[in-house]
Amino acid sequence: MGTDAKKGRVQVSEERNAVTVPALGGEASLNRYLSEIRKFPVLTAEQEYMLAKRFQEHQDPEAAAQLVTSHLRLVAKIAMGYRGYGLPVSELISEGNIGLMQGVKKFEPDRGFRLATYAMWWIKASMQEFILRSWSLVKMGTTAAQKKLFFNLRRMKKNLEAFEDSDLHPDDVKKIATDLGVPEQEVVNMNRRMMMGGDASLNVSMREDGEGSWQDWLTDDRPLQDETVADAEEASYRHQLLVEAMDSLNERERHILTDRRLIDEPKTLEELSQVYNVSRERVRQIEVRAFEKLQKAIQRIAVERKLLPA
Repeated sequence: MGTDAKKGRVQVSEERNAVTVPALGGEASLNRYLSEIRKFPVLTAEQEYMLAKRFQEHQDPEAAAQLVTSHLRLVAKIAMGYRGYGLPVSELISEGNIGLMQGVKKFEPDRGFRLATYAMWWIKASMQEFILRSWSLVKMGTTAAQKKLFFNLRRMKKNLEAFEDSDLHPDDVKKIATDLGVPEQEVVNMNRRMMMGGDASLNVSMREDGEGSWQDWLTDDRPLQDETVADAEEASYRHQLLVEAMDSLNERERHILTDRRLIDEPKTLEELSQVYNVSRERVRQIEVRAFEKLQKAIQRIAVERKLLPA
């Protein structure tokens, strides 16, 4: 698969039957593009499966074309989430379309997932790599922790009600660094760099004392994209198992277990004891029992689906 972003043409086969999608020539045409892609039908699960099998087994370019065009709205929706990085949405969409085509090419319908779930990771990866290249901030060789900081800092500042164009309060720096598992100085440096915006030389010093430059980070220790997608699929499997297994718990057990173990900021035993008007020890007992029931339910479901040996 390939793409000609300037002409808005998506090729689903190198040999024939290229499918044309609406052109993306700049921001002026964005509204027209968004209007045009709404005309492509949304596929049912059965339609999607049959098309994916046709492409997988026979390399049918028309089947691939329908899979691509039916998911162009997904690409546009994801692109809107990256508008805060100062890049044209049309270019983000073009990059995302490349990721979508890669997702279609590698999609395995018999795995039991919808294409949107699988392709989403390819789409986001393409857009994020484009953003990093455009900013020349940490380039392709950034560590996983630094990429996580780059793509989460703006959201976390908003949650903390921190000013967008100023240095962070030390307490905010500490919280962000702790939550993301990076040194506090990296949070400060990244925030200042993002306040400057746009592109800059990789030789710019990372620290005020002049030691170290962004160029020093250019070592690629990221997992391959296939590995990233595989990890995402595994995480999705685990989440699906967890959701189904939670049905084995009663309402109080679900509530307590969720508030104690499944949220970013767990509630204390004291807080939950006040909610249910029982002792902290009783809450702890319910939590332990619920967790044991959950583990057994997950194992049972996994065995039934042959994800684990019986």
